Amino acid sequence: MSSILTQYIPSPSQPNPLFNKIGLYTSPHLRFVRERIRINNEPLSEELFAKYFWEVWDKLEESARAKGEPTDKTAKPSYFRFLTVMAFHTYIRENVDAAIIECGVGGEYDPTNVIQQPSVSGITSLGIDHVQLLGNTIEEIAWHKAGIMKEGTPAYTVPQLPAAQDVLERRAVQKSVHLSTVQNNPLLQNIKLGLSAPFQHSNASLAIKLASAHLQSLSYPLPSLFPSNLPPEFIRGLEQVRWPGRCEIRREKGIAWHLDSGHTLESIHLAASWFASEIAPSSLPPQNQHHPSSPPSTPTNNTNPKSNIRTPPCILLFNQQTRDAPSLARALFSTLSTTLSTPHPFTHAVFCSNLTFKASGYRPDLVSINTDRQKVEGLEVQKGLRDTWGQLDAECTVEVKGSIAEAVGWVRGVAEQERKGTEVKCLVTGSVHLVGGFLEVLDGGGE
Repeated sequence: MSSILTQYIPSPSQPNPLFNKIGLYTSPHLRFVRERIRINNEPLSEELFAKYFWEVWDKLEESARAKGEPTDKTAKPSYFRFLTVMAFHTYIRENVDAAIIECGVGGEYDPTNVIQQPSVSGITSLGIDHVQLLGNTIEEIAWHKAGIMKEGTPAYTVPQLPAAQDVLERRAVQKSVHLSTVQNNPLLQNIKLGLSAPFQHSNASLAIKLASAHLQSLSYPLPSLFPSNLPPEFIRGLEQVRWPGRCEIRREKGIAWHLDSGHTLESIHLAASWFASEIAPSSLPPQNQHHPSSPPSTPTNNTNPKSNIRTPPCILLFNQQTRDAPSLARALFSTLSTTLSTPHPFTHAVFCSNLTFKASGYRPDLVSINTDRQKVEGLEVQKGLRDTWGQLDAECTVEVKGSIAEAVGWVRGVAEQERKGTEVKCLVTGSVHLVGGFLEVLDGGGE
């Protein structure tokens, strides 16, 4: 939606701008906390981030002193709440014309849910996540998500599981909200989306509805052919949208890194389906290169050492530190082995912690306080994943590494052993923190 609305700010392709600044607040961040607070799709600069951080911080302390209360951390909201307050403060101070605010966890009790009269509300595909706060069932989660709907404001959702859809519709009635379900827009078949995965058609269709609803709330005259034809601003926004770490491919010599920060059962399934659609059939480990009654082929330096099968490597780089990692790994394996019709979707797999570098540790913006330090240092999760994957595919070469940089180095080592002209495919997935740290390593963050 932000990519569409920013097509209406001043630019060579927009001689009649409607806006000057569009805000976008999202979470979590990949590499820098500044990514959460964006203006015109760009993260807040270091200077502005520091300026507005201290304005909010000082105002909270001033307020505490005026009440005769302590000015220590008890006078400050928690991390996410502070950043949410700071985002609103930033957008007010920067005079943004519109802001897209993404909920952090749930909706009903989320810190972002203080906007009384938004121009429009949207609910993307729901899955099981944050169960400690939202509940263990899709019905409970849908109840929380429906909390962002406000009386007098149109609301849109993509098709949901029947149980979730029923909850959303009942809550819409209770709130006197007109809730519409958005099907995939057929016009997207003729548009090359910046986020190319098949499931992004659902997100793009919802974004079209939300952007058009916001423009209509401003009495902006959309073309008379809309929605039979999309305005050029919508098309450019859909084609130019980028989101690092989501359905992203990065290439270096000999390796195509496929990145997706999926970290729930639903998003891991989508990430696996996207990866399967992207890799060439020649990259897949063959199930059988010879008839069972025939002698096996002679191993070469390009063989899977456990199977004597000559294959271009297809590698998994995976971690998930706080959720049910084995279940996510099994879901990933199941989706890929079914979609690709092979019991060996990867020739190699490496499991690492989210520690960015072995020597210097985490990049400051990537430190997580929600992990057990002893388990991280002991690589307990990674060793468990190694065992899980070994049970799923005994022919896969599996490694455990203590840091993301070491895992990347290991993958590069595998690629270096390949003949010239061979491109190794590597899927990096399982955690936002993993993908963020990976990008830090890949972009030369250094020890």
